[in-house]
Amino acid sequence: MSTTVMLVDDHELIRQGLARAFERDVDMHVVGQAGSVNEGLSVFHEVRPDVVVTDLQLPDGLGLEIVRAVRSESDSVGLVVLTMHAGDDQIFAAMEAGASAFVGKDSKASEVVSAAKHAAVAPRTFLCAGLSAAMMRRATAPAAPRLSGREEEVLVLLAEGLGTSDIAGRLYLSESTAKTHITHIYQKLGAANRAQALVTAMRMGMLDDLPSGGSLR
Repeated sequence: MSTTVMLVDDHELIRQGLARAFERDVDMHVVGQAGSVNEGLSVFHEVRPDVVVTDLQLPDGLGLEIVRAVRSESDSVGLVVLTMHAGDDQIFAAMEAGASAFVGKDSKASEVVSAAKHAAVAPRTFLCAGLSAAMMRRATAPAAPRLSGREEEVLVLLAEGLGTSDIAGRLYLSESTAKTHITHIYQKLGAANRAQALVTAMRMGMLDDLPSGGSLR
Protein backbone atom coordinates (compact mmCIF):
# COMPACT_ATOMS: atom_id res chain seq x y z
CA MET A 1 0.00 0.00 0.00
CA SER A 2 1.45 3.36 -1.04
CA THR A 3 1.97 6.35 1.29
CA THR A 4 -0.27 9.29 0.43
CA VAL A 5 1.31 12.75 0.41
CA MET A 6 -0.02 16.31 0.33
CA LEU A 7 2.18 19.22 -0.79
CA VAL A 8 1.81 22.83 0.39
CA ASP A 9 3.86 25.56 -1.30
CA ASP A 10 2.83 28.84 -2.88
CA HIS A 11 5.21 28.28 -5.82
CA GLU A 12 3.54 25.97 -8.33
CA LEU A 13 6.83 25.05 -9.98
CA ILE A 14 8.20 23.82 -6.67
CA ARG A 15 5.04 21.84 -5.97
CA GLN A 16 5.10 20.25 -9.39
CA GLY A 17 8.78 19.41 -9.09
CA LEU A 18 8.22 17.74 -5.74
CA ALA A 19 5.15 15.95 -7.06
CA ARG A 20 7.20 14.43 -9.87
CA ALA A 21 9.88 13.35 -7.39
CA PHE A 22 7.28 11.62 -5.22
CA GLU A 23 5.50 10.00 -8.14
CA ARG A 24 8.78 8.46 -9.31
CA ASP A 25 8.74 6.44 -6.08
CA VAL A 26 6.35 3.50 -6.35
CA ASP A 27 5.66 3.68 -2.60
CA MET A 28 4.52 7.32 -2.63
CA HIS A 29 1.40 8.92 -4.11
CA VAL A 30 0.55 12.64 -4.12
CA VAL A 31 -3.16 13.09 -3.36
CA GLY A 32 -3.41 16.83 -2.83
CA GLN A 33 -1.71 20.20 -3.31
CA ALA A 34 -2.24 23.66 -1.84
CA GLY A 35 -0.64 27.10 -1.93
CA SER A 36 -1.56 28.64 1.43
CA VAL A 37 -2.30 27.85 5.05
CA ASN A 38 -6.07 28.08 4.67
CA GLU A 39 -6.12 26.08 1.46
CA GLY A 40 -3.74 23.56 2.97
CA LEU A 41 -5.99 22.90 5.97
CA SER A 42 -9.01 22.61 3.71
CA VAL A 43 -7.32 20.15 1.36
CA PHE A 44 -5.96 18.16 4.31
CA HIS A 45 -9.46 17.56 5.65
CA GLU A 46 -10.60 16.51 2.18
CA VAL A 47 -7.84 14.03 1.32
CA ARG A 48 -6.53 12.94 4.77
CA PRO A 49 -2.99 12.13 3.60
CA ASP A 50 -0.44 10.05 5.48
CA VAL A 51 2.15 12.84 5.16
CA VAL A 52 1.97 16.62 4.72
CA VAL A 53 4.98 18.40 3.22
CA THR A 54 4.70 22.15 3.73
CA ASP A 55 6.80 25.22 3.08
CA LEU A 56 7.52 27.30 6.17
CA GLN A 57 6.67 30.67 4.59
CA LEU A 58 3.23 30.89 3.00
CA PRO A 59 1.26 33.93 1.75
CA ASP A 60 -1.24 33.88 4.62
CA GLY A 61 0.97 32.67 7.45
CA LEU A 62 3.45 29.99 8.42
CA GLY A 63 3.43 26.32 7.53
CA LEU A 64 3.80 25.72 11.27
CA GLU A 65 0.15 26.68 11.60
CA ILE A 66 -0.68 23.67 9.46
CA VAL A 67 1.69 21.51 11.48
CA ARG A 68 0.10 22.54 14.78
CA ALA A 69 -3.45 22.12 13.51
CA VAL A 70 -2.81 18.68 12.02
CA ARG A 71 -0.81 17.50 15.02
CA SER A 72 -3.60 18.57 17.37
CA GLU A 73 -5.89 16.21 15.47
CA SER A 74 -3.55 13.30 14.89
CA ASP A 75 -0.32 11.78 16.18
CA SER A 76 -0.03 9.47 13.17
CA VAL A 77 0.23 11.98 10.31
CA GLY A 78 3.77 12.70 9.14
CA LEU A 79 4.63 16.41 8.95
CA VAL A 80 7.61 17.65 6.94
CA VAL A 81 8.62 21.33 6.97
CA LEU A 82 10.57 22.85 4.05
CA THR A 83 12.35 26.20 4.27
CA MET A 84 15.09 28.36 2.81
CA HIS A 85 16.01 29.53 6.34
CA ALA A 86 17.31 26.62 8.42
CA GLY A 87 18.43 28.34 11.61
CA ASP A 88 18.13 27.17 15.21
CA ASP A 89 14.96 29.19 15.81
CA GLN A 90 13.13 27.73 12.81
CA ILE A 91 14.22 24.17 13.55
CA PHE A 92 13.22 24.27 17.20
CA ALA A 93 9.93 25.99 16.34
CA ALA A 94 9.17 23.12 13.95
CA MET A 95 10.04 20.58 16.64
CA GLU A 96 7.83 22.29 19.20
CA ALA A 97 4.94 22.49 16.72
CA GLY A 98 5.06 18.72 16.27
CA ALA A 99 6.86 18.34 12.95
CA SER A 100 8.33 14.97 12.00
CA ALA A 101 11.13 16.35 9.81
CA PHE A 102 12.77 19.60 8.74
CA VAL A 103 14.41 19.90 5.31
CA GLY A 104 16.17 22.84 3.66
CA LYS A 105 14.92 23.83 0.23
CA ASP A 106 18.47 23.55 -1.05
CA SER A 107 18.29 19.80 -0.40
CA LYS A 108 17.82 17.30 -3.21
CA ALA A 109 14.27 16.24 -4.00
CA SER A 110 15.26 12.71 -3.02
CA GLU A 111 16.03 13.98 0.51
CA VAL A 112 12.54 15.42 0.77
CA VAL A 113 11.09 12.08 -0.29
CA SER A 114 13.28 10.29 2.26
CA ALA A 115 12.13 12.71 4.98
CA ALA A 116 8.51 12.02 4.04
CA LYS A 117 9.13 8.27 4.28
CA HIS A 118 10.63 8.79 7.73
CA ALA A 119 7.65 10.93 8.72
CA ALA A 120 5.21 8.25 7.58
CA VAL A 121 6.68 5.56 9.82
CA ALA A 122 7.90 7.72 12.73
CA PRO A 123 5.71 10.84 12.80
CA ARG A 124 6.76 11.84 16.32
CA THR A 125 10.51 11.27 15.90
CA PHE A 126 12.11 14.49 14.64
CA LEU A 127 14.54 14.28 11.72
CA CYS A 128 16.76 17.04 10.41
CA ALA A 129 19.60 16.05 8.10
CA GLY A 130 21.31 19.42 8.57
CA LEU A 131 21.08 19.49 12.36
CA SER A 132 24.49 20.31 13.81
CA ALA A 133 25.96 18.30 16.67
CA ALA A 134 25.53 21.23 19.05
CA MET A 135 21.91 21.74 18.02
CA MET A 136 21.24 18.01 18.36
CA ARG A 137 22.58 18.09 21.91
CA ARG A 138 20.31 20.98 22.76
CA ALA A 139 17.35 19.22 21.14
CA THR A 140 17.80 15.87 22.86
CA ALA A 141 19.56 16.68 26.13
CA PRO A 142 17.65 16.85 29.42
CA ALA A 143 16.61 20.33 30.43
CA ALA A 144 19.65 22.22 31.65
CA PRO A 145 19.57 23.42 35.26
CA ARG A 146 18.85 27.09 35.66
CA LEU A 147 21.93 29.07 36.61
CA SER A 148 21.83 32.66 37.77
CA GLY A 149 23.43 35.30 35.57
CA ARG A 150 26.45 35.45 37.86
CA GLU A 151 26.77 31.65 37.90
CA GLU A 152 26.75 31.63 34.10
CA GLU A 153 29.61 34.13 34.12
CA VAL A 154 31.54 31.99 36.59
CA LEU A 155 30.91 28.86 34.50
CA VAL A 156 32.38 30.52 31.41
CA LEU A 157 35.47 31.56 33.37
CA LEU A 158 35.82 28.04 34.76
CA ALA A 159 35.75 26.77 31.18
CA GLU A 160 38.49 29.28 30.30
CA GLY A 161 40.67 27.64 32.96
CA LEU A 162 40.65 30.42 35.55
CA GLY A 163 41.13 29.58 39.21
CA THR A 164 38.98 30.81 42.05
CA SER A 165 41.12 33.87 42.83
CA ASP A 166 41.31 34.86 39.16
CA ILE A 167 37.55 34.50 38.79
CA ALA A 168 37.04 36.64 41.87
CA GLY A 169 39.33 39.31 40.46
CA ARG A 170 37.76 39.25 37.00
CA LEU A 171 34.24 39.64 38.39
CA TYR A 172 35.19 41.96 41.27
CA LEU A 173 34.07 39.44 43.90
CA SER A 174 35.59 38.23 47.13
CA GLU A 175 37.17 34.78 46.92
CA SER A 176 34.58 33.41 49.34
CA THR A 177 31.76 34.65 47.11
CA ALA A 178 33.42 33.16 44.04
CA LYS A 179 33.78 29.83 45.87
CA THR A 180 30.10 29.96 46.79
CA HIS A 181 29.08 30.45 43.16
CA ILE A 182 31.34 27.58 42.09
CA THR A 183 29.84 25.33 44.76
CA HIS A 184 26.32 26.18 43.61
CA ILE A 185 27.27 25.42 40.00
CA TYR A 186 28.68 22.03 40.97
CA GLN A 187 25.55 21.24 42.98
CA LYS A 188 23.18 22.21 40.14
CA LEU A 189 25.17 20.16 37.63
CA GLY A 190 25.58 17.19 39.97
CA ALA A 191 29.36 17.48 39.68
CA ALA A 192 32.15 16.86 42.16
CA ASN A 193 34.81 18.95 40.43
CA ARG A 194 35.55 21.38 37.60
CA ALA A 195 36.05 18.71 34.93
CA GLN A 196 32.77 16.96 35.71
CA ALA A 197 30.92 20.28 35.78
CA LEU A 198 32.27 21.36 32.39
CA VAL A 199 31.65 18.01 30.73
CA THR A 200 28.06 18.02 32.02
CA ALA A 201 27.55 21.64 30.93
CA MET A 202 28.82 20.88 27.43
CA ARG A 203 26.62 17.81 27.13
CA MET A 204 23.63 19.95 28.02
CA GLY A 205 24.57 22.55 25.42
CA MET A 206 25.28 25.20 28.04
CA LEU A 207 28.73 26.00 26.62
CA ASP A 208 28.06 25.64 22.88
CA ASP A 209 28.68 29.34 22.32
CA LEU A 210 31.88 29.40 24.37
CA PRO A 211 34.73 31.11 22.43
CA SER A 212 37.63 28.86 21.51
CA GLY A 213 40.24 28.42 24.18
CA GLY A 214 38.10 26.82 26.88
CA SER A 215 39.79 24.32 29.16
CA LEU A 216 38.90 21.30 31.28
CA ARG A 217 41.80 21.81 33.65
